[in-house]
Amino acid sequence: MARRKITVIGAGNVGATTAQRLAERDYADIALVDIVEGLPQGKALDLNQSGPVVGFEPHVVGTNGYEETAGSDVIVITSGVARKPGMSRDDLLTTNQRIVADVTKAAVEQSPDAFIVVVSNPLDAMCHIALDTSGFPSERVVGMAGILDSARFRTFLAWELGVSVRDITGFVMGGHGDTMVPVVSNTNVAGIPVTELLSRSQIDSIVQRTRDGGAEVVKHLKTGSAYYAPSAAAAEMVDAILLDQKRVLPCAAYLTGQYGVDGLYLGVPVTLGAGGVEQIHEVQLTDEEKSQLEHSANAVRELVDVMHAKA
Repeated sequence: MARRKITVIGAGNVGATTAQRLAERDYADIALVDIVEGLPQGKALDLNQSGPVVGFEPHVVGTNGYEETAGSDVIVITSGVARKPGMSRDDLLTTNQRIVADVTKAAVEQSPDAFIVVVSNPLDAMCHIALDTSGFPSERVVGMAGILDSARFRTFLAWELGVSVRDITGFVMGGHGDTMVPVVSNTNVAGIPVTELLSRSQIDSIVQRTRDGGAEVVKHLKTGSAYYAPSAAAAEMVDAILLDQKRVLPCAAYLTGQYGVDGLYLGVPVTLGAGGVEQIHEVQLTDEEKSQLEHSANAVRELVDVMHAKA
């Protein structure tokens, strides 16, 4: 079987680690693109040389252009400036808006049939840029945020309960930012509702830590932001699409009336497979969660409106 091809745009921490995770899966060739001369080439060379040790065929190319990306099945966009301490994801809007538009245009010219996985922040707004610039149908443009936020949520719950993270099912919906909505009503430990195992104040504290999850990492690092968990989440999405796994995962998807939201990217559970976003699932939410989701959607819409006003 012919190997698949994945382009990862941005050879910083998130992009390079995503390229590493995907290369080690050994089903695809990787093109790592960055504007900085030498950076993607050096990281690609280093990654290739880990192949004989880890046990994958080294097919990683680093480039400053897009010719080498031609015919990609998936394009993962991680480029843009990272957050600094004290910055919100929304502070990155203007700079990353321009960057994401430029790289999307260059990449889709070479790979008109690809799927796009957006990782750049502010995530939900950047999905709109990728959708508008590519001209692709919305099921082929999806954002990585919900898997990451849910992984943080599940980690904190596992620590609090002293159980395996593998036994915690729970997901986070809404915009990737301060208004995200960890869906407590649908969260369980091997089928036991988390509300039966923890007090309201314990759950509230974990919900807040989940919302601040990225900022907590940024605060520790001081320069740069999280990349191990984001790259793991991006790779999980690429697997779901290219291996047609039909995974039900929380992703930023383009809503057309679901949850009362129309014409907006928002984090919701979707079936992710060979058709991209194959189905958007509407789950039962409590009145409080519905109201939080509406608040989150309004926050995302404000950002999108600001972008369109500047465009």
